[in-house]
Amino acid sequence: MDNPARAAILRDMERNSDILIVGGGLNGPALALALAQGGLTVTVIDALPEAARAEDRFDGRAYALALASTRLLRAIGIWDKLHNRSQPILEIVASDGRAGEGPAPFFLDFHHGEIEEGPMGYMLEDRYLRRAFLDAMAADPRITTISGETVIAQAPDATGVTVTLASGRTLRGLVLVGCDGRRSGTAERAGIRRTGWDYGQTALVCAIAHEHPHNGAAHQFFMPSGPLAILPLPGNRCSIVWSETHANAAAIQALDDAGYLAALRPRFGDFLGEIALEGDRFAYPLNLTLANAFVAPRIALLGDAAHGVHPIAGQGLNLGLRDVGALAQVLVEAKRRGEEIGAIDVLERYQTWRRFDTTLMAVGTDAVNKLFSNDNPILRLGRDLGMGAVNALPALRRRFIREAAGLTGDLPRLMTGRPL
Repeated sequence: MDNPARAAILRDMERNSDILIVGGGLNGPALALALAQGGLTVTVIDALPEAARAEDRFDGRAYALALASTRLLRAIGIWDKLHNRSQPILEIVASDGRAGEGPAPFFLDFHHGEIEEGPMGYMLEDRYLRRAFLDAMAADPRITTISGETVIAQAPDATGVTVTLASGRTLRGLVLVGCDGRRSGTAERAGIRRTGWDYGQTALVCAIAHEHPHNGAAHQFFMPSGPLAILPLPGNRCSIVWSETHANAAAIQALDDAGYLAALRPRFGDFLGEIALEGDRFAYPLNLTLANAFVAPRIALLGDAAHGVHPIAGQGLNLGLRDVGALAQVLVEAKRRGEEIGAIDVLERYQTWRRFDTTLMAVGTDAVNKLFSNDNPILRLGRDLGMGAVNALPALRRRFIREAAGLTGDLPRLMTGRPL
């Protein structure tokens, strides 16, 4: 060992895992399972204690998973355990209007029967998805989870990357993946800047119980202050994602439950009968944030750490899972070819694959939000006529349905249901 390469050899011998993932929310565990399936070893570093992740109480949070995303979850071994807890999305209805006045006469109506693959997607409660990830990671010997720890430093070099935890412990791997959200410390420490802006809106998120069945229909109601999404959950329940101006949202969130429902009812309408709150209420300020690069030496960004978009199309988690499929495929294929998986040219394949798609989605959701979140009569007429025209053209409507199901574009293998 007494030679100039001694330090590099020792560093390689002391490697904890091939891949270090910062962030134990949803994208991080999904990536860990995909990489482990491909034969790589993974360490997931999660700032939250495991008990907080494993909370089994329904807190009102749920996700709209496109059909392609459920195929990825099946390919990494967890969807079969979740399917019976999910609600198929059989119809999507989008309409324009004002609170208390009901929808405009022109609207979009997408039905799953217009495509061959089945439901366009599924709604799934947060608690079930997190629990499934935790159980699957615990059962895989290639995955190590470190909970209740934060990364305070990272140091990439020619042979790998070293991270330092707040406890003083150090870990070493070949690649560091930041799945640590819109304020990604991984991106900041790598010197990756961000582009974006605030929408002047806050998303109010909750779940409700209602009197009449929803029949698997998801509704998007565009109002001048922001869109209201009503997303079906199992039983007579729905998940609500309700965008308001910051000032209105703060005032509504400060109300008691009765006042909150009184503010929601004129926006929600009476098509599902009487409504009542279930679980907790959340408020999230909305902004657009895009990392100027998705990779750096030995580092890759994924999910909200790479791109945070408006929830108007419900694509945040679905975009992240596409990142998961793409990065896992790039790294596993590079390993099988005998390449250095942390080499910048390997990581840039992932960036090339995902950058255009995520930027296009960010620009698209931004444009739709600006087009619909206003009360300009000329814009209102134009968008209503546009929705009516799309709804009247079966071929165009079918294309939109396939887009909503995540079935278009250059899909990673996992998102077609095939293993790596």
